Amino acid sequence: MSPVALPTQPAAVLYGPKDLRHETRTLWAPQQGQAQVAVLATGLCGSDLHYYLHGRNGDFALQAPLVLGHEAAGVVTAVGPGVRNLAVGQRVAIEAGVMCNECDYCNAGRYNLCKEMRFCSSAKTFPHLDGTLQTYMNHPVHVLHPLPENVTFEQAALAEPLSVLLHAARRASISKGQTALVLGVGAIGLLACSVAKSMGASRVVAIDINQARLDFARTAGFAESTFCLPPGGPADKGRTSEEQLRRAKENALAALEKFDEPDGFDVVFECTGAEPCIQMSIHAAATGGKVMLIGMGARNVLLPLSNAATREVDVLGSFRYANTYPAALSLLSSGALENVDALVTHRYKLSQADKAFELLARGRDSEGRMVLKVVIEPDHAP
Repeated sequence: MSPVALPTQPAAVLYGPKDLRHETRTLWAPQQGQAQVAVLATGLCGSDLHYYLHGRNGDFALQAPLVLGHEAAGVVTAVGPGVRNLAVGQRVAIEAGVMCNECDYCNAGRYNLCKEMRFCSSAKTFPHLDGTLQTYMNHPVHVLHPLPENVTFEQAALAEPLSVLLHAARRASISKGQTALVLGVGAIGLLACSVAKSMGASRVVAIDINQARLDFARTAGFAESTFCLPPGGPADKGRTSEEQLRRAKENALAALEKFDEPDGFDVVFECTGAEPCIQMSIHAAATGGKVMLIGMGARNVLLPLSNAATREVDVLGSFRYANTYPAALSLLSSGALENVDALVTHRYKLSQADKAFELLARGRDSEGRMVLKVVIEPDHAP
């Protein structure tokens, strides 16, 4: 008797820097507590781009071939044994982190800090857990979230970066009537603007070095006002520590003057990870205000800590998210996030994933249009 042929599926698999291969892989049936999902939309993220360009993201380097992608949504196509709360045909958002559900952090509701967390498309743990740049994936049902009827798959893919900002905003305890400053207006920074507005911020403004992105942030209604920083030049690299801190303070004060907010902002969302911007954020925060560190960039940063300490500026870290997906999907359904669909600027098929990464790296397409969020779709409907 000849063996039964197992079903297969396409996947985009990263082997090393810019070595993305399109493979045909075995499609396994979902196991106990899992559902199989046809992935219909995956948004590419900055961490995905780091892996594509460098074969690593910070300290986490590829140790084996890895399927990237973790901002995703799709349709359930099969369920494993014991699954009762999801059915075939159900539309879901895919929460990429799989927590242990047993440690003190998980039991305290802070599962984003779980030491046993395995995250789709991350090389932090080994064996790596493949991400969503494949036609189907099997995933635990407790991190699959049903979509509201009026939320599209593209919008649901935004629930992942939106969750990052919801978690940060909760950490900052931003409340109605407070003012907010966002440093960096890529997709994450624009969502920071949206979340701050949705939580009742009385004023939301933004800073970047890219005037085109700032123009988009303002005209699309994400930020009320903007300030373009002068880009750093070769001379900046030779500055002493004191000169760097002085320059950061001068830039912060110039921005506060432009915004007519001499006392600073109640909450500053730092979305760049760049040392000069982190330094600026402390000077731009109001006395008694908060700085939310969201951007992942420089590993070691020189900070004006005496300024933060004497003015009781709280500097808070924020890592991924926990218990945010229902709120994110509800926000997307409510229509409260103005122009959120405009964040998706380009779309590619799965077989064109390498071209999508190259576009994201360039930042502009062949017609000069700005790239914000690139979404990968399947080559054929499941």
